[in-house]
Amino acid sequence: MYRAVNSKRPVNLDLTTIQFPLPALTSITHRITGVILFIGLIFAFWALDTSLSSPEGFAAVKDALAHNFLAKLIAWGLLSALAFHFVAGINHMLMDAGYGVTLEGGVKKAQATVVISAVLVILAGVWVW
Repeated sequence: MYRAVNSKRPVNLDLTTIQFPLPALTSITHRITGVILFIGLIFAFWALDTSLSSPEGFAAVKDALAHNFLAKLIAWGLLSALAFHFVAGINHMLMDAGYGVTLEGGVKKAQATVVISAVLVILAGVWVW
């Protein structure tokens, strides 16, 4: 009987014990922020619809974004996800174009992605809060 996998190889199916490299973590986070942005469209479209419905609706959204902690947190979270997703997307586009496809290049681009995204997240927090 032939086996598809060599039985001497270790089998580790527990993803919490695997140490992912930084490029893998940034790629996974890029996917997660895409899902967050997709779900966040619900709140963004609600705010847009309410603010455009009437002057009272605009005042309500403006007041919520100015004084409601949860609204500010959601806005900051969406802006943070957008910032990371944008920077990581440019990283992926550069890789698709053939730049930084080596191991060292991938790590440097992942480090740049994290640093630039962190700066943008902090700036978004300053702007929202």
